[in-house]
Amino acid sequence: MKADMKILNILERSQAGHSPTREECRVLLECRPVSAEAGFLRAVADTVSRCRFGNASIILGQIGVEIEACPGGCKFCSFGEGHTAFVPSQMSQAEVLAGALDFTAGGNLFALFLMTMHTFDFGHLLDTVHLLRERLPLEQQIVVNVGDFDRVQAEELHAAGVNGAYHVLRLREGEDTALDPQQRRRTIEAVRAAGLDWYYCCEPVGPEHSAAELVEQIFLGIELGCFQHAAMRRVYIPGSPLSGRGQISELRLAQVVAVVALASLGCRETTNIAVHEPNLIGLTSGANAVYAETGANPRDTEKDTSYHRGRDVDDCRVMLYEAGFTNLIAADRGLRPLDRAYRR
Repeated sequence: MKADMKILNILERSQAGHSPTREECRVLLECRPVSAEAGFLRAVADTVSRCRFGNASIILGQIGVEIEACPGGCKFCSFGEGHTAFVPSQMSQAEVLAGALDFTAGGNLFALFLMTMHTFDFGHLLDTVHLLRERLPLEQQIVVNVGDFDRVQAEELHAAGVNGAYHVLRLREGEDTALDPQQRRRTIEAVRAAGLDWYYCCEPVGPEHSAAELVEQIFLGIELGCFQHAAMRRVYIPGSPLSGRGQISELRLAQVVAVVALASLGCRETTNIAVHEPNLIGLTSGANAVYAETGANPRDTEKDTSYHRGRDVDDCRVMLYEAGFTNLIAADRGLRPLDRAYRR
């Protein structure tokens, strides 16, 4: 069996540190996930990424602090207004603090994420951040995953002790969601202008998304300078408007991860690549970051994902060890050895 020389040439240049172009990324994404070319792609991305990041990995932990029928109306989300089966609820600040202390107790967590619905109480969020800053180690990174906000609010978050924000202009935004794509982009620009680390992702990838669509979303993160790039597949949610479209395999997700890893070689701001949800194929295809989760989760049908889909920090640590990473990057950006003794 002869591999496509065009693809092999793209991969050879990537090994030399040259990020593939948009058109080359489209070609890489159009390979069948089970093809030899896709296998070479994942292997090259894995090798290049480990070299780039020193074979170091990171664990992030997200707390979903509230549940309600979200006006964002995302057709792939378990909280979307019009199709959610959840009863509204909100974690108390004491519960959020307990979750944060649990996530950060072992010193393995790089960043703690706070997630809300699209509409959220900004003042309450600031109060929560202040509480966490009083109780967590000074070096602990705090990141928000919330709805749209402006430049002034971004600066207030930064002043309160927030280090970064996860914000995405998602695939088919405004079509599969009720949100304004331009507003999503303005929030991203506010995050960058306020000096916050910008966490981004190619998501939520489904079987219907073309290679061209994926390329456009991947390159937005590169062109605007994301701190973290990633890929996430859409998860099947029974009763959601997009459930009939199904979901891609972890193997296909790993192919997208590999393209993200190679395409972001040209983005000096990108310091890590994540795969959502955590899996070993993605971690051997260019990703070096995974998320632990507790509380609400838009990809889950249980109120507390830690008893269902969500992994805990120890699960993530074991997975990273099994994927062959030799270090964890802690919140202070120092390295912790990831070996059998440390795992115990």
